[in-house]
Amino acid sequence: MTRIRQFAQFWYDFLVGDDWRAAIGVVVALGVTALLADGTLNAWWLLPLAVAAILVVSVRREAAVRRAGVESPPDLTELPFE
Repeated sequence: MTRIRQFAQFWYDFLVGDDWRAAIGVVVALGVTALLADGTLNAWWLLPLAVAAILVVSVRREAAVRRAGVESPPDLTELPFE
């Protein structure tokens, strides 16, 4: 069971990393891009714009946390079901 837990921990760290909101944003952007591309719309432009917007929001959020004097954001690298 330890190897399965370590494997799950690796993928959680790799995909989610420090910001679970950014990971969800990318998944939503991929889904919307796939839905739009399935039709007649050429949706190649949506994913780069979404990733840029997600990056800006993530950096602004981290900057606000640092400006507020919080020493460090909470550690979200642990699996929530441990």
